[in-house]
Amino acid sequence: MKIVLGADPYGFNLKEAVKQYLQDKGVEIEDLGVSDTAKETPYYQVASEVAKQVGSHQADRGILVCGTGMGMAIIANKHPGVYAAVCETTYAAEKSRSINNSNVLTLGGFITTPEAAREIVDIWLSTQFTQGWEQPIQEWLQNSMQDIAQIEEQQFGGSEDNS
Repeated sequence: MKIVLGADPYGFNLKEAVKQYLQDKGVEIEDLGVSDTAKETPYYQVASEVAKQVGSHQADRGILVCGTGMGMAIIANKHPGVYAAVCETTYAAEKSRSINNSNVLTLGGFITTPEAAREIVDIWLSTQFTQGWEQPIQEWLQNSMQDIAQIEEQQFGGSEDNS
């Protein structure tokens, strides 16, 4: 699994903690920046770069960190095939995967401690889509992803790897 990471200056320290944690676990990562807290790259540029890689299947998943995680999620979700979720708890991380099939996790550097982020990332990475749901709900969730893909096709004319 390849994960792309990105942060703005407000999320830099938490991104670095998550990056080190993932590296220690042997996860393949690509860090798209920022490289320090002084770099003034806007959150929306970083979020867009990570989302492009996830939406075009150059990466399996993405993790974005800004002050609250919300700005990154808003921008990332503008890209076809990207399902970004702000997760401040392990419960939210689990449900974002099992219900919504999120492929981008956003975290808030103002809100989330490195310890909490590690737990959130672990749950988010280990939870599978539809995990823990009864068969009828699993089927409904699977069908919903097909419906969402049709909506994306109507709105965007295809996935980003066709652009």
